[in-house]
Amino acid sequence: MARAKSDREVAVITRVALSEARARLDAVINRVHVDKEYVVLERDGEAVAALVDIDEFEDLLELRDPEVQRIIEKSREDELAGRVRPARELLAELRAEEEEEEAIESNRLA
Repeated sequence: MARAKSDREVAVITRVALSEARARLDAVINRVHVDKEYVVLERDGEAVAALVDIDEFEDLLELRDPEVQRIIEKSREDELAGRVRPARELLAELRAEEEEEEAIESNRLA
């Protein structure tokens, strides 16, 4: 059974008949919670519901929050307007500033 270890890996989606899910509920829940699989529940071969881990479910609910939607939209606007930069670039700049401050402090104490 494949385990999703990061957001970059392909999601595992398993289709399970409701009758099988009822009979093996504990195993199905473990696949969702521990293995981070998505489980699509089927009735007569038709998808009727899906199971996701609680953390992801809470994330989905948070995305429905109007304030969160406003922040996401603002971020999209900033990106389109070129007002953002890669995190690696920012971190490199912060590290360089920190090293410079440490060198100044070291020279001051010497």
